[in-house]
Amino acid sequence: MRIANKTALVTGGGSGLGEASSLRLAQEGARVFVTDISHDSAERVAHSIREVGGKATALHHDVTEESDWLRVHDAIAKECDSLDILVNNAGVAFSGNIEETTLADWRAVNSVNSDGVFLGMKSCLPLITKPGGSIINISSIEGIIGDPQLIAYNASKGAVRIMTKSAALHCTQAGYGIRVNSIHPGFIETPMVAAGVAAMGDAAEEFHQRIIAAIPMGHLGQAIDIANAVLFLASDESRYMTGSELVVDGGYTAH
Repeated sequence: MRIANKTALVTGGGSGLGEASSLRLAQEGARVFVTDISHDSAERVAHSIREVGGKATALHHDVTEESDWLRVHDAIAKECDSLDILVNNAGVAFSGNIEETTLADWRAVNSVNSDGVFLGMKSCLPLITKPGGSIINISSIEGIIGDPQLIAYNASKGAVRIMTKSAALHCTQAGYGIRVNSIHPGFIETPMVAAGVAAMGDAAEEFHQRIIAAIPMGHLGQAIDIANAVLFLASDESRYMTGSELVVDGGYTAH
C-alpha cells in the first residue's frame, strides 16, 4: 500500500487515463474522489472501487467552471481533513491546423485542457495541507513537440507543461511541501485517442501505421502505463521531484 490513508482527486476519472489512474490509486490504498463531466461514468468507476473494498466518491464536475471547482472543494473538505493527491487529468482532443481552427475551437480546447488545470491547482491548494502533497498534471508529448494538425491541443498541453513548473516553484518558495509535476503520455490506447483516429476517416489506417512505425517500442501504450506513472508521482518514491516532466511514450520523442 504505497499511498495508504491518502486522499486523491482525479478529474476526468470516468474513462481512459482517469479511470485507470483512479483504480490504480485505490489499489494502493487511497480514498479517491472520481470526478467527471459525466456523473454516470464517474459513478461506474467509483462503484468498481467500492466493490473490491476500496473507498471512492463520484462527483459531477465541469473543470472549466470555477463554481464547480468550489463545489468539489467543499465536498472533499466536508468528508476529509485534507487532500493529498490532485490529478488534473480531464482533457479533450481536437484536430485542426492554424488555418482550419476557429477561435471557438481554440477556446473550447484550452478551456478544458489549460484553464481546467489552472483552476484545479488554484482551488485545491488550500486543501493540500500536509507536507508531501502531490499535484500531478496530465500534459502530453504534444506539449513538448509540435504537430501541424494539433495547434490548439499543442498550445493547451504546452501551457500545462509550463504552468506546472511555475506552480512547483511557487509551492517550494512558499514552503508548502507540495510537489507539482507533469506527465507527458505518448500515443496511448484510450477512447479519446481512438475517437480522434476514427475521425480521420479514410486516412485513419495510414495514420495508425505511421504512428506505430515512429514508436521505437513498436506499439501503443496502455492506460495502466500512465496510471503507474501517476502512482509513482503520488507516492513518496518521487519525493525529490518537483517541476519535472515525466515522459511515457515508448521512445517516440527520443528521435
